[in-house]
Amino acid sequence: MRSTTRTLALALAGALLAACGHKDKDAPLAFVPADTPYVVANLDVLDDATRRALLAPADAQLPGQLDDLRHAADDLAARDPDGARLLRAVAAELDGKTIESFAQSAGLDIKGYSALYGLGLAPVLRFELTDARTFEAFVGRLESAYGKKLDTAAIGGQSYRRHVSAGTGTQLILAVAGKQAVAAVLPADAPAPLLRQALGLDRPARSLQDEGRLEQLAKAKDYRKWVVGAVDFTRALPLLADGGDPLVGALVKARAEAESAKTGEPVANQLQIPPACRDDAVRIAGRVPSTSFGYTRLDARHQDLRWDVALAPDITQAFAGLKVELPGLGDTPAQAPFDLSLALPVAPLRSFWSAQAEAVAARPFGCPLLLDLNDTFARLGALAQKAAIPPFGDLLGVHVALDSLQPGKDGRLPAVSGRLLLGTSNPAGLFAMGQMMNTALAKLKLAPDGKPVPLPDDMKAVIDQPAWMAMGAKALALGVGPGQDAKLADMLKAPGGDAGRLLRAHLDGGMYLDWVTLLQQRTDAIVAATAALGKDDDADQGGDKATDDADKEAAAAQARLKARFDTLRAQAARIQSLGGEAHVDQHGLVVTSQTELK
Repeated sequence: MRSTTRTLALALAGALLAACGHKDKDAPLAFVPADTPYVVANLDVLDDATRRALLAPADAQLPGQLDDLRHAADDLAARDPDGARLLRAVAAELDGKTIESFAQSAGLDIKGYSALYGLGLAPVLRFELTDARTFEAFVGRLESAYGKKLDTAAIGGQSYRRHVSAGTGTQLILAVAGKQAVAAVLPADAPAPLLRQALGLDRPARSLQDEGRLEQLAKAKDYRKWVVGAVDFTRALPLLADGGDPLVGALVKARAEAESAKTGEPVANQLQIPPACRDDAVRIAGRVPSTSFGYTRLDARHQDLRWDVALAPDITQAFAGLKVELPGLGDTPAQAPFDLSLALPVAPLRSFWSAQAEAVAARPFGCPLLLDLNDTFARLGALAQKAAIPPFGDLLGVHVALDSLQPGKDGRLPAVSGRLLLGTSNPAGLFAMGQMMNTALAKLKLAPDGKPVPLPDDMKAVIDQPAWMAMGAKALALGVGPGQDAKLADMLKAPGGDAGRLLRAHLDGGMYLDWVTLLQQRTDAIVAATAALGKDDDADQGGDKATDDADKEAAAAQARLKARFDTLRAQAARIQSLGGEAHVDQHGLVVTSQTELK
């Protein structure tokens, strides 16, 4: 009896494990090759509240994006009339809708799974549908707005629509495959194996779902499963450089044919790619092998994102253990609406870039497209040597804290209240250099005790505000605005960065809105000045139809600009705070951002 019970228990456990380990064989990731150069996919679906919170800013941006889409269609009309009509058809389908209502009308399942990935470098998008017939009706409406039917074709019993762009040598294909829609950009003469794989008729020998690489990546980097992306430069860059990728080959050939028609240069000559190009691409990829990203927190009020950039071992060794003694780079909370600490440790940076310049000098790039990099690295090497001269060679970084930023009126400069700190291992030397450059500072006496000293009256008159300077053991600081003297000492005492820390930033929503207002003021002033100049020219020339058309285009551009600023202001009004941090660890560069919504 016990043996029978034990056997049944083991069988039940095995069945449960098999059920838990089962993966949907038709999930989008099941069609993604394990060796794809790039992929963005969701491994789980959002809850309703979070999805609504994410769609709200996207809906706010949509009118401005549609306007840009229509403008792009106008620019494209002369070169590619069919492409321009297709863009206008897409814009018309989105006009007046939210993202969710558009998805419903198109049969797209925003609660489903999707994946954007590369077959080589050719992009393929697979997304789940709520209803295939609704999607087909959506494509039919696009065709009606487009003015003609898309071409239809079939392979292996799978039908698809296609739009061929003769100018680029590519085709856009659309298909319904089971419960999914497929969109891909392929060469116009895509070989049958590539077309079959894009449509899902042929599965990859090993899929990304089989390999589980995205799941492993999400676990290792603490990405939530809602959106995970990865780019493998060791695969992508060689494909881009050697011309062997079908999509790249089609684009290059189309460009060569257009150039040949203009200049007579034989197409075959233009298609020759030196072997050095692939070698250089592999070399660059070895320095930055991959990058990935994903949300680390995502809910109705928080959107925290992390980017990881893998770096070569010598780069991580140079910076992962580096502790920059820049006051404010540590983990203390930000003390101002805008607070930015940026490490610029010139001495180790100089050593690093000198070594890179020497490496390139010893082994120059040979690909014609990369020859300019040889000169760039030579200039970097020379600049690195000059950077050793004090006081620049002593710099550690900069810390900026703004308490207020009031946009100026009647074209005046904005009124700023805040503090600027320059980190340096030799603050006395930096101050002495400042005294040599500005004779008014010669009257100022500073000691490295953090005590603020008022600036001379003639200097305060220039900035039209009270101002102070103070010196610490590792920094020189300036405070501008009422009450800033009381904050300089604490700023100088703030902790430096942990090992590998390069940047810390904070911005609250109110300051963000002030920035948008300031940018809009400056833009409006430029537009007004340009318009006035144009009117003067029109008056001199007497005016004509071309001038009227130019005026109409300028007015339309100004309206688009206003709409874009309205969108920016609406976004800023929803933001409680923004934050960011960057550091280098043993694997590479890590950049995080935090967005808190009201």
